[in-house]
Amino acid sequence: MRTAYFILLTCLMFVIPTTSFAQAIDLTLRYQEPTSEGSARYHRLKRKEAWEPTRTAVIVCDMWDAHHCVNAVRRVNELAPRIDRFIRQLREQGVTIIHAPSSCMDAYQEHPARTRSQAVAISSSLPTDIADWCYKIPSEEEAVYPLDQSAGGEDDELEEHQLWAASLEAAGRNPRSPWLKQCDAIAIDTKSDFISDSGTEIWSILESQQIDNVILVGVHTNMCVLGRPFGLRRLAMAGKNVVLARDLTDTMYDPNAWPYANHFTGTDLIVQHIERYVCPTISSADVLGDEFRYSKDLRPTLMLLIAEDEYKTEQTLPVFAAKHLSQHFRIHVAYGSDEDLNRIVGLDDIAEADALLVSVRRRTLPEADLQLVRDFVRSGKPVVGIRTASHAFSLRERVPQAGLAAWPEFDAEVFGGNYTNHYGNELKSELAVAAGATDHPIMQALGELQLQPGGSLYKTAPLAAGAKTLLSGTVQDPEEAVKDRVEQPVAWTFVRRDGGRSFYTSLGHVDDFAQPQFEALLSAGIHWACGLTPHSLEQIKHQNSRY
Repeated sequence: MRTAYFILLTCLMFVIPTTSFAQAIDLTLRYQEPTSEGSARYHRLKRKEAWEPTRTAVIVCDMWDAHHCVNAVRRVNELAPRIDRFIRQLREQGVTIIHAPSSCMDAYQEHPARTRSQAVAISSSLPTDIADWCYKIPSEEEAVYPLDQSAGGEDDELEEHQLWAASLEAAGRNPRSPWLKQCDAIAIDTKSDFISDSGTEIWSILESQQIDNVILVGVHTNMCVLGRPFGLRRLAMAGKNVVLARDLTDTMYDPNAWPYANHFTGTDLIVQHIERYVCPTISSADVLGDEFRYSKDLRPTLMLLIAEDEYKTEQTLPVFAAKHLSQHFRIHVAYGSDEDLNRIVGLDDIAEADALLVSVRRRTLPEADLQLVRDFVRSGKPVVGIRTASHAFSLRERVPQAGLAAWPEFDAEVFGGNYTNHYGNELKSELAVAAGATDHPIMQALGELQLQPGGSLYKTAPLAAGAKTLLSGTVQDPEEAVKDRVEQPVAWTFVRRDGGRSFYTSLGHVDDFAQPQFEALLSAGIHWACGLTPHSLEQIKHQNSRY
């Protein structure tokens, strides 16, 4: 009996294809949705999916051996080995790999991966316009495109660009389109891979292999990866479960063009656009264990927690960050839920942040969520607070609901503050530079003080030992009706017990953001907390003039 069972089991092992035992690819898909219907704010959300390898493909887009932009070549050369590792790993798991170096098919006329593509019968269910470029899909119709690429996006220095063009011409290549093939750092498997730059062919390959899931890698996100006939837009419109590997790409973006951000911030902005209007993204860390980052991308990640209903920082802070932080920081905004006041959506991303900016007012959070904030602070990373951050997680005398937690000591422990209340909204206040603060880097960035507070003066004195006051304020009371009219700290620095730097200002009213000197103060405080050189008031004004 045992012998017969063993023979039957052995036969079944040979009959059932081994691919049916392939381990699923566990991916975290990131996407964005409005905080509520009609909102201009977006929550960054995630969902888990398990993809069957045999029903999955990777398309490697335009990883050419040369380019008219020498900085693009450098980034491709840095990215290519990582893409090679990525597709090697997935190929071993049974994923189909399609190499798509556009306009380079002549180099592969006799290559097995090219002839394999040409041997696939053209699908009888070709989507409309699958052979054509796609510049926009319906979901993008109302969107504001996030950057200006009208000049082509080259970010080379002029002299170096000219030398590069001359070297391409000397090598017999067209300086405007010098690509001949895919770069050699990405291996093409002769036994299983495909090579094609045709939307019709690639769709037919996907259909012939019964592939539903597609990962796009390569360059450039804002042009070829989005718009090619085999790109994100066409595949999303045609119903494929398509994603972008957001860390395995690059953007043709010149920081001298709007929105005048860091080159890598330009890529982030396109990724954000894709997650909102086209398709989800993934990270190669899902496959390789860690995320790829370009060696020249030195931006710390700054997370903005925004959950308050008085001062409109959900409007002012993102605009401020876009104008004055996008050159030096990678920005992520986590908004409070419009449906649940006790939830900040995406707070779990705080572990990936290098610095935190808090604009939250009297919110209690699920205990696990508030613990994430506590853990971040205790890690010694920089924390910046504006206005209501002094009472971000405090309910005055009320007790949190079951399952929720408060942190009434947040002000004292994180900022060295002592918020107790504020003076009447009808009372104006006057600011002054605190004694001994003139030479502080933050104050140096402001120039001569001319800032007029837009909101009421907070009662914050006395501060904890070790807090250094930079600005102080006094209410103007012509009738002398205010008995406790004492000087109050308005902006200060604090080095916490964990060694982390904190900066806080009780300013942050919507009218404050209309003043370049407040923008300079907040920008300088953030830069100081992160150990970076602050922008001057002149730089702030210049950025405002061209934004």
